[in-house]
Amino acid sequence: MAQVEYRQATRIYPGTNAPAVSSLDLDIQDGEFMVLVGPSGSGKSTALRMLAGLEAVDEGHIMIGDRDVTDVQPKDRDIAMVFQNYALYPHMTVAENIGFHLKIKKRPKAEIKQRVLEAAKLLDLEPYLERKPARLSGGQRQRVAMGRAIVRQPQVFLMDEPLSNLDAKLRVATRTQIASLQRRLGVTTVYVTHDQVEAMTMGDRVAVLKDGLLQQCDTPRTLFDHPVNVFVAGFMGSPAMNLIDLQVNEGGLMLASTAISLSPAQRAALTGDTVTLGVRPEGWDVVPAADGLPAVVEVVEELGSDSYAYVTPQLDGGKTIVVRAANAAQVPQKGEQVGLRPKSTSLHMFDTTTGLRLPD
Repeated sequence: MAQVEYRQATRIYPGTNAPAVSSLDLDIQDGEFMVLVGPSGSGKSTALRMLAGLEAVDEGHIMIGDRDVTDVQPKDRDIAMVFQNYALYPHMTVAENIGFHLKIKKRPKAEIKQRVLEAAKLLDLEPYLERKPARLSGGQRQRVAMGRAIVRQPQVFLMDEPLSNLDAKLRVATRTQIASLQRRLGVTTVYVTHDQVEAMTMGDRVAVLKDGLLQQCDTPRTLFDHPVNVFVAGFMGSPAMNLIDLQVNEGGLMLASTAISLSPAQRAALTGDTVTLGVRPEGWDVVPAADGLPAVVEVVEELGSDSYAYVTPQLDGGKTIVVRAANAAQVPQKGEQVGLRPKSTSLHMFDTTTGLRLPD
């Protein structure tokens, strides 16, 4: 187990001008579960592959523990990687797949058998040790891939979207198993996903990337409650935060009949005359149309424990706003006209020009 550090790590693919990963500074603590998340093309998988040694580091350094591994071969980095497509040998049994690395290293047969059994017990794979991968479900195959990583007893686990091939129900169950297993093993883990719900539920900390640049790295709760910019605010959370651009006047902001004041610190931080107001779906009160921002309900999603209304407000641009119903008795009906009033405790404000969060 070891700490991992990216120090101004940069990767520029041949034939491109913009870096895939640009000057990445990131410290991952010993035993931490760090999730790299971002949309397609954000650089998250490239950053992971740089740590694995599968992509060159054009500038900067990568450290594992107190060792600079920037120019070290992948096989010598003491890492184990779990891929999206499992990468199992179809002609080998589960036990042979899990113990393959140890066999290559010419470990004694008794040691291989013991370590394979220990991994199988951790992953509930004992009944399947003599099966071939073709006779396993997707979730079982992914656990075999995990077992192959575990028996290597590496300093760092690297996981590249390992759940993306699983169906939704199995993905939820498996992500819980992976997070629980990592806690028990205590191995430093770097996990890549494009699914922000997966990131929020699994990571000790989450690093959000966009266009090769690190936007914010913090605990899931801090990312949700205090996003540093408009991108993080809109990316983290499901459904996404509602973002509305409003002109600043002498009194602050006006959203229909609702006045929102700006503090002196917020006014001083502004670089233009527009503020982007962020309100999460649960941050709205649904009131009569005359008492708030008038809006028409277009779609209602009933999700059992939660209900969401997608409404079109009377705002320029025809932007859709998502509202979470407070309880089952307050779910608006499709076609109904309602009023929206943001809760004063649920407001996030950003400088529209820079995209940066204004002081609270």
